[in-house]
Amino acid sequence: MADTQSLHQWLVTETPTSRRHAKLSALYQGWLSFKSNTMAMIGLGILVALVLIAAAAPIIAPHDPFVQDLGNRLAPLWTDGHVFGTDSLGRDILSRLIYGARITLYIVALVALIAPIAGLLVGTVSGYVGGWTDTVLMRITDIFLAFPRLVLALAFVAALGAGIENAVLAISLTAWPPYARIARAETLTIRSSDYISAIKLQGAGALRIITKHIWPLCISSLIVRVTLDMAGIILAAAGLGFLGLGAQPPSPEWGAMISEGRRFILDYWWVATVPGLAIFTVSLAFNLLGDGLRDVLDPKAGE
Repeated sequence: MADTQSLHQWLVTETPTSRRHAKLSALYQGWLSFKSNTMAMIGLGILVALVLIAAAAPIIAPHDPFVQDLGNRLAPLWTDGHVFGTDSLGRDILSRLIYGARITLYIVALVALIAPIAGLLVGTVSGYVGGWTDTVLMRITDIFLAFPRLVLALAFVAALGAGIENAVLAISLTAWPPYARIARAETLTIRSSDYISAIKLQGAGALRIITKHIWPLCISSLIVRVTLDMAGIILAAAGLGFLGLGAQPPSPEWGAMISEGRRFILDYWWVATVPGLAIFTVSLAFNLLGDGLRDVLDPKAGE
């Protein structure tokens, strides 16, 4: 107990003894601030549960998500052995939801890696170099922002072909412009700072300044934006799946499950409603988490 108390005091001290100590102290105090936000913790809990469910899908899924049982098709909720009923081919909806979590996380992870990195590269180069480079890159960004995200994603998928990988690429191509705008705004502010001028006088080149001094200061804003964008990314992926342009049958993708269930929505409402509730819950969790991270990472929060 004493060790725990002394560790707590060491982490919350206002006089860190080293750079590593200062970083650990900042992380710990950020965690304490985040933990005090009940709604953000609920969102984090839902997402942690989703990751665990996806990882343990072969163990916890009660049935094979691809096995059909036409004699038991469209079974209602709480049917023996089928908590969420079955779909039009007699496949267990709960099992398909559990395996569908893997597809959702796969899409979210890939888009979260591709879009922010592309936006960060474009935004920092545009903001730091300026001139005609800034003009060209920002006009390209404006062209992408001029189209609704889902419409543009539909155009890219139509050109690339249906499939989950092409859907990820299409969503990434439509998701990067806001990150580029944020990174450019941050870069324009940082570029005129006195310490950047001092670094230039020491002989640092543009590449080193961008990668070592500008990127780290842009990360917090991008993390918040990524977390808040995840709900839109999930909805875009579900929309493509609903239209038959995302994950292809018999893949248990939530949007495709809704598309299949819409034919029975009046008589067998649970077939479409259950995956819809799953999309709603995960999207809400990402929004709650994003709000919590914004409160913690906002540089003006302590003013």
